[in-house]
Amino acid sequence: MESSKVIHAIYTDDDILMAAVKDVRVAKYHIDEVYTPFPVHGLDKAMGLAPTRLAITAFIYGCIGLTVATLMMNFIMIEDWPQDIGGKPSFSYLENLPAFVPIMFELTVFFAAHLMVITFYLRSRIWPFKDAENPDPRTTDDHFLMEISVDNNNEYAITELLKTTGAVEINLVDKAH
Repeated sequence: MESSKVIHAIYTDDDILMAAVKDVRVAKYHIDEVYTPFPVHGLDKAMGLAPTRLAITAFIYGCIGLTVATLMMNFIMIEDWPQDIGGKPSFSYLENLPAFVPIMFELTVFFAAHLMVITFYLRSRIWPFKDAENPDPRTTDDHFLMEISVDNNNEYAITELLKTTGAVEINLVDKAH
């Protein structure tokens, strides 16, 4: 049976939090989550999290945008409705390529940006009208919270370890909903 109890250790400084995360990992305890009011550089590596693959998806989304731009401009400006704009011929896509570069760039950025936002929300499970999962509202202002799962055998040991790491507050919380 999996325990639903967690310990919340609250810190007031990001450097102290980083040292505490490293100490907890050295002691072989698993950190479930860390809540911070701003991104803390290096926290993902200190927690032992795997690198993200979001950059790969951004590249793929940019390639999709470039493809859509190319196909769209070829169909609209060359095949469907060729126009003589400023004396430029409309006989082939390649002859007009310099004029199409800004559109290609803009659609590449547009697709990458918008699809990345959607991907981030889906990956983070952030839906419209979803209740916040933040365990302590102070973590949106100036406090940092480390959440560690416990069982009856290691609760005291984890609490004692967290006291030595500089936590200003340590709470045992039952996460059962």
